[in-house]
Amino acid sequence: MNRPPTALQLPDPPHELAKLSQRLGERIADEILRDGPMPFDRYMAMALYEPGLGYYVNGLLKFGQAGDFVTAPEQGSLFSIALAGQIDQLAAALDAPYTIMEPGAGSGALARDLLNALERTPQRYLILEPSAALRQIQRETLADLPADLARRVEWLAAPPEQPFSGVIVANEVADALPVSLFEVTAQGLRERCVQVGNTRLEWALERPQPRLQRAFEQLEKDLGYGLPEGYVSEICLDLPGWLQTVSQPLAQGALLLFDYGYPRSEYYLPERAGGTLVCHYRHRAHFDPFVWPGLTDLSAFVDFSALAAGGVGCGLEVAGFTTQADFLLAMGTHEAVEREKDERERLRLAGELKRLILPGEMGEKFKLLALTRNPSCPLSGLEEANQLNRL
Repeated sequence: MNRPPTALQLPDPPHELAKLSQRLGERIADEILRDGPMPFDRYMAMALYEPGLGYYVNGLLKFGQAGDFVTAPEQGSLFSIALAGQIDQLAAALDAPYTIMEPGAGSGALARDLLNALERTPQRYLILEPSAALRQIQRETLADLPADLARRVEWLAAPPEQPFSGVIVANEVADALPVSLFEVTAQGLRERCVQVGNTRLEWALERPQPRLQRAFEQLEKDLGYGLPEGYVSEICLDLPGWLQTVSQPLAQGALLLFDYGYPRSEYYLPERAGGTLVCHYRHRAHFDPFVWPGLTDLSAFVDFSALAAGGVGCGLEVAGFTTQADFLLAMGTHEAVEREKDERERLRLAGELKRLILPGEMGEKFKLLALTRNPSCPLSGLEEANQLNRL
């Protein structure tokens, strides 16, 4: 049921991994046969987070050159050094001691490099990670930290109940939240669901869940126009709730969200009539979410306008919005490269910087949304080009 169409030309996984994917596919199919066509957000949640089988919880390598994708911290240290400079500035404005919390810390590379680069060391570095498999990967990444830094790291399955002053850093987390898929048809709005076909899982169009119907009506109201027949895209219905949960303990400080996405007015442009859902499998991007469930990453671009609105709903102030390139340039990352005296190292850093800031690489695709709470905090990383007007 999970074997990809030959047109995709994706390599088969090893036998044991194929069996893992098959078990997850059978579990999904059993639920569909029992309950009827499955809303895509439920399918995405199972594909990514089903205990023991989902992509982010099955213990398989996800990150870096040997995994399925590479995040900014895994490009090298420049991103983390720039972010450390921003956090140092924020920490100076906060009541000491301060805390850093990182939901979805991935391989742990960002936590490791931040702790090594910060001049103002946090009292605690909280990694919000419910996956035991990812916790183990993160512990291995952080194993070489100096003892004074290592003792500050704590793993949590949920945000702490006690409020703290500090910084929450979410790097490529919101894009992995399950999304609902919709299609505009001649009969009205329909929800893209998942059904069991003859040989594999396939799409089914169903009447939308009430939550999706309400969200779609609000979307068109915000856009100021109706989306045309045939338009397919997605809405993350759980985005406000996730943001509320993550930001709840932040009494004073900032929430910095780095991800790929667009403001709402750009997200739902006519040329994006196919949506933004993308799949990653062994560094290959494709658009069939039913290929090797549990072995394939599923993600959708982030609606930063929705994220900003969710922040306001949580009592946060929208402090700024900019591209990753402008953030890094504002933090003087290019100057740090130029100051490097060793020619070979300078060339290596220059290549890393290009990957992080060039429009054809990560520079324009990735954005930073900064949300603050009580009081507003200085953010030098937004001084190059604060683009709040785009939201």
